[in-house]
Amino acid sequence: MTRRNRIILAGAAALALVAFASPQHRASIQILAHDQGDVSPRRIQAVVDLGLVGVSVLVTWSRRLAY
Repeated sequence: MTRRNRIILAGAAALALVAFASPQHRASIQILAHDQGDVSPRRIQAVVDLGLVGVSVLVTWSRRLAY
């Protein structure tokens, strides 16, 4: 095995250790734009999970904008 191949293999192993050492592999994005008094706000929620990495998005808004 050449020196270059060993360096590439060591880099890939280090990257795999960093990826698996993290306890949570998901980014969570929440945009909460509803009024606190609104008992039933509108909501859109989506999750994309690709195995090692996931993204969760939550957006809420009030049904009544003018009081």
